[in-house]
Amino acid sequence: MRDHFLKNHEGNILRVISIVLGITFNTVLSYLSYQLSLPVRFDSIATVIVTSMGGLYSGIATAVLTGLLSTLFNKEAVYFGIVGVLFVILTFSLTSKKLLNKPGYIIGYIVCAGFISGISSSFVQWRLYMGEGDAYVVDTAFAMSDATGLPYIISFVFSNILVNLGDKGLCILIALLILHYIPEKIQILIRNSGWRQKPLTGEEVKLFSITEHKVRFSLRFRTMLIQLWTMLLLVVMMGFVGIRLYFENAISEKTEIARNAVIFASTLIDPDRIDEYMEIGEITPGYKETEDMLYHIRDAAAGVEYLYVFQVKEKGMTYIFDLDSGTDYEEYTAQGDEVGYDPGTFTPIDEELIPYLDDLLNGRELPAIESRTAFNWFVSTYYPVIDDSGKCVCYCGADASIDYISDYLLNFVLHVFWIMLGIIAMILTYGIRAIDYFLVFPIYGMVSRMMDLTQSVGNQSKSDEAVKKLRKLDIHTGDEIEKLYDEICSFAMHGSEAMRSIRRYSNDTLKMQDGLIMTMADMVENRDSDSLYHIQKTSAYVKIILESLYKKGYYAEKISQKYIDDVVRSAPLHDIGKIRVPDQILQKKHKLGEEENEILRAHTTAGKEILEKAIDAIGEADYLKEARNMAAYHHEHWDGNGYPEGLHGQVIPLSARVMAVADRLDTLTSVRQGKKLCTLEEALSNIKELSGSRFDPKIVEAALDAAPELEIILNKYKDMSL
Repeated sequence: MRDHFLKNHEGNILRVISIVLGITFNTVLSYLSYQLSLPVRFDSIATVIVTSMGGLYSGIATAVLTGLLSTLFNKEAVYFGIVGVLFVILTFSLTSKKLLNKPGYIIGYIVCAGFISGISSSFVQWRLYMGEGDAYVVDTAFAMSDATGLPYIISFVFSNILVNLGDKGLCILIALLILHYIPEKIQILIRNSGWRQKPLTGEEVKLFSITEHKVRFSLRFRTMLIQLWTMLLLVVMMGFVGIRLYFENAISEKTEIARNAVIFASTLIDPDRIDEYMEIGEITPGYKETEDMLYHIRDAAAGVEYLYVFQVKEKGMTYIFDLDSGTDYEEYTAQGDEVGYDPGTFTPIDEELIPYLDDLLNGRELPAIESRTAFNWFVSTYYPVIDDSGKCVCYCGADASIDYISDYLLNFVLHVFWIMLGIIAMILTYGIRAIDYFLVFPIYGMVSRMMDLTQSVGNQSKSDEAVKKLRKLDIHTGDEIEKLYDEICSFAMHGSEAMRSIRRYSNDTLKMQDGLIMTMADMVENRDSDSLYHIQKTSAYVKIILESLYKKGYYAEKISQKYIDDVVRSAPLHDIGKIRVPDQILQKKHKLGEEENEILRAHTTAGKEILEKAIDAIGEADYLKEARNMAAYHHEHWDGNGYPEGLHGQVIPLSARVMAVADRLDTLTSVRQGKKLCTLEEALSNIKELSGSRFDPKIVEAALDAAPELEIILNKYKDMSL
């Protein structure tokens, strides 16, 4: 076990080294190809190698961290983490099944890698850069579109696929060549480094997958779902809070800029000439100069699109200065709206200003007001222009656009999304790996070994082997799972030893019971001079016939190994009722009279009564029930002409029907006074003739099939008699 732990520790070190070297190798090659402006990046060679040796998580970590590190010289590299993740998944699905040992699979791998990487990278580039990307890709796409007439987006995707076919193809071939020269021992150490127990074989992992699908919700699925939801919830919450804070700060900043603009503008307006500006307009001396300065203020205030000066009355508002839009002029005029009110133009009060009419009429400064239309989103600020007497003569207003902030945020979220996809995949695969090696596989290993242990009940050697397999799991997770494993091992070991003791005591009890049965049977047999070795031979015949029935599949719902054992153990008691038959009848040399025959036949009911009393005293024991059945009914006939109850067919207990054939066989082949001795062939022929009338045809067939085994028993006891 300690050797396995040391190998695992060594493998972990090698796996970490392989990931670090892989990231370094990929990044260096990517930097060189970037500096040389090559159409391929060569940033996947180490990814293939690390994935082949270390598995899914190691490969994804190598691919994603390579992208993050490559941002030092190529800021777009970080957004393509998901492309590397998809490539790793494809690589792992092939290498884990050891399919890359044939040229056909390698070619298919390269083609699939080129298409998957090309399509996914096209999607990322299109969403981020609207069709812009590597110069080679863009130039090829334009050339293909011009030559074929295909839409640019289709040509763009095809160009990416072609570039990735070359890139991934070269990377894969180089990686497979390097893998060929890495010692197998190192590859195995890295491959098995995650296990916190004896590694499961391929068959065991396959069996585990089958077992996992049989449960409604597997432990792996539940844990992975919790991890995924937790991670997504954290990302969404942090993103929402971050975006919200940024958005509020951005609006606050734009509001402050707009407010400073109107405050500065208010200092440029001459309060004493407001009426003149409204009456005469642009030809008023100084009007044009003031308007030009207002334009300078608006242009200098980042984000301010509209700057205007107006006077408010209860019935409406009169514009004094109204500067044209700085950035949305064409869009605004395309909507049919008038741009730049002429001086003195009277309009109804803007809807968003109506709630603040009292403040406007009294010359108070207004708070920032947000307003939205179908095309625009603004934050507006207003500042009063006060004359020397302290009276408000007009207001300066500025509208700062928030649209570009929302556009920036949307672009920001999109970029973060592509970055997070790769990082989420890396975290998720690490979580799955940790769950598998620290929780799922150890639990499955313990469950499978405990299933072997429960199935070995009744077989001490299999039970001992199951305990050995359990201990060989060598689980060392260092947490509660390892503690549970230690307790299960201790319980299984002590349980196996307890079962060994119980089995030994049980065997001793069975031997004692068998001894008592044989003693009782011998007491009966010794009173009958014609029944030498009768109980031994009939018991042996019963066993042979039952095993023959079992092999042929007859009465499969009834016959089992336990049933055979019970019947064979209780067979010596089939004539126990003869203990009540007087000696003068059992030992009579001549033919019995009718009354004497009735007394002899009563041994069946006597045997039934004796054994039923034993059952009442001891309890329901299978072997005693079969002993009762044989004692009571072994003289019943298949056609119903037997005794004591005249039962027929399968109503007669199976053990009694078997004993009837065995008893007849021994009667015909045993030495008895006044009777000719039959050979086995003659005896079986006689039994065959009585098939269907006296005996069960299936039992007769089984006895005939087992003739060689029956002859061995017959010869054995014939020699003992001599």
